[in-house]
Amino acid sequence: MCRGIGYNLTHMPNQFNHDTQDEAGLEVHQFWPLVEIHCSPDLRFFLCSMYTPICLPDYHKPLPPCRSVCERYGFAWPERMSCDRLPVLGRDAEVLCMDYNRSEATTAPPRPFPARPTPPGPPGAPSAGAECAAGGPSVCKCREPFVPIVKESHPLYNKVRTGQVPNCAVPCYQPSFSPDERTFATFWIGLWSVLCFVSTSTTVATFLIDMERFRYPERPIIFLSACYLCVSLGFLVRLVVGHASVACSREHSHIHYETTGPALCTVVFLLVYFFGMASSIWWVILSLTWFLAAGMKWGNEAIAGYAQYFHLAAWLIPSVKSITALALSSVDGDPVAGICYVGNQNLNSLRGFVLGPLVLYLLVGTLFLLAGFVSLFRIRSVIKQGGTKTDKLEKLMLRIGVFTLLYTVPASVLVACYLYEQHHRESWEAALTCACPGADAGAPRAKPEYWVLMLKYFMCLVVGITSGVWIWSSKTVESWRRFSGRCCRARGPKDAGAAGRADGGERGAHGQDRAGPPRRPPQAGEQNEVGPPQSSRVVLALLSRLPCVLWSACLQELHSCSCFCILVPASDRIVSNQLEVAHYGVSGVNIWNLRHGHWLSLSSRLVRGQLCARQGVGGS
Repeated sequence: MCRGIGYNLTHMPNQFNHDTQDEAGLEVHQFWPLVEIHCSPDLRFFLCSMYTPICLPDYHKPLPPCRSVCERYGFAWPERMSCDRLPVLGRDAEVLCMDYNRSEATTAPPRPFPARPTPPGPPGAPSAGAECAAGGPSVCKCREPFVPIVKESHPLYNKVRTGQVPNCAVPCYQPSFSPDERTFATFWIGLWSVLCFVSTSTTVATFLIDMERFRYPERPIIFLSACYLCVSLGFLVRLVVGHASVACSREHSHIHYETTGPALCTVVFLLVYFFGMASSIWWVILSLTWFLAAGMKWGNEAIAGYAQYFHLAAWLIPSVKSITALALSSVDGDPVAGICYVGNQNLNSLRGFVLGPLVLYLLVGTLFLLAGFVSLFRIRSVIKQGGTKTDKLEKLMLRIGVFTLLYTVPASVLVACYLYEQHHRESWEAALTCACPGADAGAPRAKPEYWVLMLKYFMCLVVGITSGVWIWSSKTVESWRRFSGRCCRARGPKDAGAAGRADGGERGAHGQDRAGPPRRPPQAGEQNEVGPPQSSRVVLALLSRLPCVLWSACLQELHSCSCFCILVPASDRIVSNQLEVAHYGVSGVNIWNLRHGHWLSLSSRLVRGQLCARQGVGGS
């Protein structure tokens, strides 16, 4: 049956472990009736290439038929002859396969026979060797705007493949999008990067000015916001220096492949990938701490005792993953966003470094969160049965629920976008590299949905924007009010001290007495030896209506001997519950510290008021 097939040297044993041609012939003759009815001119070639494969003197590997040859028939082949076991023409440069030479085929037209199609893909994405509607197989080659790699000296020679075509690189910009779509993508990503940066900066700054307010189990929210602050910085770096400077190879006009450099690409990768993965782990830790607090009844101090382990996990795991990605040269450029990330050109890297970890973190965090919610509902039921109000608990549950939705929804959508991308990317590339003969250039073809990719980048940044919801309260306003007051008072003492020293020197030059030592605190039943001067009371009442920066000029008129600033309310009433003036003296003021329970003494001639800032006085 195989005589005159076109070659006379065969490779034995074949893939069915037949050691001789006679042994192979006994089995292949079961298909002889199919050959006799001439259902296809390629059938004899296919059977012979399977049972008596060609042997080439300079090629020492088996040379099987191509999958496209097997799939031209609708015959149900045995399992060991399945078409899925055969290589695809052009997919792997190191694996060769045989196809039928049509120039030597018989001119007799074959009888119609239903073809066995490949698994369907998106419209417009023919695979290599697939039959086209216009007749003839699809032709795959590196077409514009893709960049062919023809020089062996090129660092990516025989290392890259795009759309089933070896030595074909993706251009610097996404070839499926128009210039207007690329411009809008830059604006879109830049807009949300700026908003994310502003929101996370505010959250982190609020934490820095009032650290005691944010304790466990809520503190991981701050670190999550700090991570998104760095992620937004990575996108802003790309916005400032440009798409091509970060994601593209200037020497070869294509996207970065398998790179550990240049430095700008690596920095952006670390900012976006390292801190992006760290934020996901902080989300898991946040869910865990809420579960410990609500479900296990742990206190703040007990949870805080494990803070070092939380930080170890949150920073060590992303570090190992980032170092591994760099060591394996898995960092590549993103032709849409213009950043360096992992998995943009390699689907295995996308699944291993991005998609898999994100799914794992989301599932684990959600499980802890649900367990915590169940415990909170049980606590709420017990409290209600006891007749106690549950307003504060319900408010806490509402805030936790809102924040949960603001994280889990974007994270789930982001995972869905990555799944969509990894499932269709090969089809998008094949639609551009593999074309059918005579096909219309404007015909519909597979391409990524523009809105899906824009949604992906939005979801990468929106969690940083919404993380600030936890600090949206009156407490934040109060924290910033106190901080601005401290900043204001920090400037006042310097000017007031200089004025006081100048005034004291002037009085010393005229022979007047300087302020003496502080008097003792008044004993029970004693009266103040000296009351506040009436003139001082009038001036200080005016001071209460002046900005803090102007107080130093007024203090000089009152002959202040200390570098501090006093605010007297218009109602002449103590506002602070921490400090209270208890005794007035000519040379000093004794202050009772209600927080620490001891006396403080200041050198001053000022009257009763609330202490805003002081210098050289401790204990408060």
